[in-house]
Amino acid sequence: MEIAIIAHDGMKAEMVQFLNKHKDILIKENIKLIATGTTGSKAEKAGFKVKKMLSGPLGGDAQIAARVAEGKTKMVFFFKDPLASHAHEADINMLIRVCDVHNVPLATNPASADLFLIAIAQQS
Repeated sequence: MEIAIIAHDGMKAEMVQFLNKHKDILIKENIKLIATGTTGSKAEKAGFKVKKMLSGPLGGDAQIAARVAEGKTKMVFFFKDPLASHAHEADINMLIRVCDVHNVPLATNPASADLFLIAIAQQS
């Protein structure tokens, strides 16, 4: 299963913590990670294998949305920073819309992402 990871600057550390917390599930379930550029780099530094797209504001959100639409990406973990404004808000909304249109689970915070991964682990 391919899962996309995206995190706004204020949430990148939480994303890495989340990945570390769930490393066993990610490995056991053979989860393939894709990510926007900077988030992917942070995950790689923490020891995860990640296929990196462009940075979010440079088109990475759109690249991931395309993979969702193509049926390649089955789940999206997008840790949004609710206290910051983002210049590429239109891209963010487009990604959320594509997930809704294609009925792809989208977690925008660690609590919901926890539940998604626990559900994957319980299915096996």
